[in-house]
Amino acid sequence: MKSENERVASAAQAVLEEFPPDQVGITAFYGACFDAGLSWVHFPAGLGGLGHSRGAQQAADEVFREAGVRSPFFENPIGYGMGAPTVCEHAAPELAARLLRPLATCEDIWCQLFSEPSAGSDLASLATSAVRNGDRWIVNGQKVWTSYAHRARWAMLLARTDPAAPKHQGLTYFVVDMHHPGVQVRPLRQMTGEAEFNEVYLTDVVIPDTHRLGEVGNGWRVAMTTLMNERSSIGAAVVTGAEIALDLWQSRPESHTPVLRDRLVELWIADQSHRLTTARAQVGGASSSPGPEGSIAKLFGAEFNQDVFDFCMDLLGPEATLYDSYDLAPAANGHSIQRQFLRSRANTIEGGTSDVLRNILAERILGLPKEPRTDDTLPWKDIPRG
Repeated sequence: MKSENERVASAAQAVLEEFPPDQVGITAFYGACFDAGLSWVHFPAGLGGLGHSRGAQQAADEVFREAGVRSPFFENPIGYGMGAPTVCEHAAPELAARLLRPLATCEDIWCQLFSEPSAGSDLASLATSAVRNGDRWIVNGQKVWTSYAHRARWAMLLARTDPAAPKHQGLTYFVVDMHHPGVQVRPLRQMTGEAEFNEVYLTDVVIPDTHRLGEVGNGWRVAMTTLMNERSSIGAAVVTGAEIALDLWQSRPESHTPVLRDRLVELWIADQSHRLTTARAQVGGASSSPGPEGSIAKLFGAEFNQDVFDFCMDLLGPEATLYDSYDLAPAANGHSIQRQFLRSRANTIEGGTSDVLRNILAERILGLPKEPRTDDTLPWKDIPRG
């Protein structure tokens, strides 16, 4: 009898043969993967999954990777890695069925309306309000650092529905249509020259109650599903791999030094350790949502990615000071080492800062005492704000 991984790999191969992406197009191919239960094999049947263990996803991913198929995660990272698990776990069945397939095909890009100008690392202090009006909610507020908001059809929104409750208890989670009147997206230009993230203004935006995920006032718990999946998925994907550094090393023998060679070996060892640790974590969390262990992968992956491009810039020498373009759109060689070096600076901030992740690991894995907090039991409206 075939193992679960063998069955998944066989199903992936069958999809490749029946729907070759170079012939049917990548959207149709992603749709066939969803219909075959290979988008997220641990999801229920009919929602892009097969009801298998989480670790079995690696079997399908490996088949597609060997065939040269780009993962939909890289086309729709917030939706695929964070939105889908949250919708699957917390949305009403009819809403999940409606949202997940176009998410999986990348026809609907997703974004995450969490952070605010005064609520970044302390997310629970957010001020965007959602006021109930019958079977609808009226939302007003501002979000910031919202990646893909300029392309997104749907957004995950965390808003305050009870300002008299303590800050973690007065939040509710919604799915919002980014095409709705009252949603205004303004790009924020980065030091790479691109504008991949934005600030978003919400003015009297109407959200039907059917687009609420979880119970009223239980938004923090739903948000934890998003954040744990965010850190796990970013941690698994953010590492570009020591092969980038190795390829550059091989192309520039004139720049070789013993010190740089030692650094390259250290990067390769770290890369392999991270790969194996991530694989073990995926198997260990076979049927459950990611836990605080996902913070390990994200913390390590972010800092390792920076180390990779620090090495590459040192190997380039004076050429590292050259840059292709500061236009809003990437140049033809938009993945230059210099551009990736600048972009990697954000890795230790996005998806949870490294300091926050170290606190999570200290408190939830090592069992160390929590940092003193004075506002957890106060009504949010009574907490002083700058």
